[in-house]
Amino acid sequence: MKNLRMQNHCCLSLIVLMFILNSCIGVSADIQMRKDGSGKIILEYRLSRMAENIGRLDGNERWQIIPIGRADWERTAARIAGIKLASFSSREEAKDIVNKVTLEFKNTEALLKFLDPFGRRVSLDRVNGSNKLHITLNGPLSPETNADLLELMKQVSAGYSFRVGFTAGGNSTMTITDGAGRAITPPQGAEVISQGKKVSLAIDTGEILTRTDGLGMDIIWE
Repeated sequence: MKNLRMQNHCCLSLIVLMFILNSCIGVSADIQMRKDGSGKIILEYRLSRMAENIGRLDGNERWQIIPIGRADWERTAARIAGIKLASFSSREEAKDIVNKVTLEFKNTEALLKFLDPFGRRVSLDRVNGSNKLHITLNGPLSPETNADLLELMKQVSAGYSFRVGFTAGGNSTMTITDGAGRAITPPQGAEVISQGKKVSLAIDTGEILTRTDGLGMDIIWE
């Protein structure tokens, strides 16, 4: 599981995709954008207590896989120009630690920097007069990917899900893609609202983690 953990200095590489790097969390993310490109992101994520115990087995216990407390989020926001922490709350349940975070962004540049500091998984372009936000949730798996590891990821992520919603004031469309950006039929079991004031995708975490061809999405709005 060592290769599935993030080190502290890059722990915010696409927070809405945290589950890609750690199969033990569920994420709900709502991106709300205004016409001027500003807006907010509302995140709720569940970190399994078992994830922490498993993670300690690989010797990386000194690294924090994702921001946990308010102070972590304040440091994260301070590193990205145009991002502000608006609210934070946390609660503990029998199985999970559940955090809820609201971040405000001043422009699309700040949003993209927050979602993907390295510019490898997220892009925003103008296409035929419309805005197109592409998010790669998970790239194609290598043919050498260990089958036992995939099975472990399925087992550990059982019961966790990923959901992302997007609104921009008017109508939007969402197209599901593979990891290479090609449009595909949504995976079985996925819930997709592909057009309207709010578009969204909801899917089991394990389904994303173990798809050999990867998974992504294109969101288009005026």
